Amino acid sequence: MATASTNSGSDPEDILSNSLGFLYDYAPVTYSSAGSVYTYISPSTSRSSEAPLTVTLATPETHAKNWSLHASSIWVASIYIADHLDDLDLDVHPSRTLRILELGAGVGLPGILAAKRYSHVRVTSTDYPDEGLIRELEANVRRNEVSERCGVIPYAWGSDVTPLRVDNDIADVAGFDIVIAADTLWNPETHRPFITTLHETLARTADARIHLVAGMHTGPYVIQSFLNTVQKDGLEVVEASEREVKGDARRDWDVGRAEWNDERERRRWVIWVVLRWKTT
Repeated sequence: MATASTNSGSDPEDILSNSLGFLYDYAPVTYSSAGSVYTYISPSTSRSSEAPLTVTLATPETHAKNWSLHASSIWVASIYIADHLDDLDLDVHPSRTLRILELGAGVGLPGILAAKRYSHVRVTSTDYPDEGLIRELEANVRRNEVSERCGVIPYAWGSDVTPLRVDNDIADVAGFDIVIAADTLWNPETHRPFITTLHETLARTADARIHLVAGMHTGPYVIQSFLNTVQKDGLEVVEASEREVKGDARRDWDVGRAEWNDERERRRWVIWVVLRWKTT
């Protein structure tokens, strides 16, 4: 797993999170807090011969009316994508430009790491149009020196996607090769606009993929509800797997597992969903 540290060890939220882990065996679902600086170091993998990469991130102070976005923390699902960046298969076509869209980017960890590791990718990192959130996301891109390969656009799900395409100079292209998102499924009220955005941004190609990684903060049935809805509108599930956050265990998604009734058990897992256009 990646090594990660925060410069805000005395922050009350960080102390509470760490205490829950040590005293009650509660795995944290977030790291860092608003206004703190977080350092991520990528793990070594069998598919990457390069030295570990370091990503330094500052977390934003969002406007009070947007606190419900929970964008001032670095969520475990985001770190999990970064730790398992190889699973996005970004090195399959190294000879052509691969366009990546990150939705609900927050501090931008997966997108920035991808831009830092792969010279052939072009990343568009997006999140809700909150001034503080977007300002810090842009600063994180500059801080990690990936501005040439990673752009930032304020974007609300379900709205016009034209700005996303223009920024990436793909006004005449169908969309993005890869769409990634971490912890964007917890609120069922946002599923419909989120799905609309997925439809309007994913390239209409056989190998275009959507990768969604989510924790079960609001329970497993919210995730299953999303899966039921998204498959009615032209997309199909390639993979839906349960992955152990602090381990290597993987298994097929099962919404009815008895252990999902235990919050401590839910915290130990994330769900990795891969979608593509229906083939029939």
